[in-house]
Amino acid sequence: MTHLYLIRHGESVANVKPIVAGMKGDVGLTERGIEQAKRLRDRLATSGEIKADVLISSTLPRARQTAEIIQPALGIPIIFDDEVQELKVGEADGMTNQEAWARFGVPDFDRYPLRPLAPGGESWGDFTLRVSRALTRITSEYEGKTIVIVCHGGVIDCSFIHFFRMPSLVVPPIDFHTRNTSITWWERVNRRHQQLWRLNTYNDIAHLQGIGAVESVRWEDTHPAAPVPTEE
Repeated sequence: MTHLYLIRHGESVANVKPIVAGMKGDVGLTERGIEQAKRLRDRLATSGEIKADVLISSTLPRARQTAEIIQPALGIPIIFDDEVQELKVGEADGMTNQEAWARFGVPDFDRYPLRPLAPGGESWGDFTLRVSRALTRITSEYEGKTIVIVCHGGVIDCSFIHFFRMPSLVVPPIDFHTRNTSITWWERVNRRHQQLWRLNTYNDIAHLQGIGAVESVRWEDTHPAAPVPTEE
């Protein structure tokens, strides 16, 4: 059977500033994020619960740093893959949320799922298609293996859309809340005369007990109180 473990990166500087973080704006993990990743590393080393054949990481610094911290517990090299990055932010990269929203408008993927976050960036539809293609490619290439991907909350959100075959051009009418360094575990099984994906675990953060799981700042919590010029 194919096992797919999706691990969200640790708390990042961009999560708490908040900064729109592509390759330019992403400066890696906070001290808490480093500790979260170390806790996960120690858990995996002690438990041996994930016997990984493949370790893939997003190329964004926050995911790369998380993968490098946990890699010794898995004992295999890291394969870096641009296609499991978070939604690409284009010209907003490195701006604060407030600066980006003032210049490009507040993101509203519910109403405008095909509008990019900023010029050169991705829309919700672009993003879900990219992630779906990446998951199809990776699980096909490593069929029958245990795959670990260190990635992002948005990628893990898209895994639900992909495996549950939900509409991908609209934002689901539910709220995913994926925690830093959480484990999401998908397994491919033979059922009903076909191969189906089974969700075994979502948001497993047992290793964070004692240090807290402080929430990242979310986009909807950083909207200006009054309309920015592009909204008037």
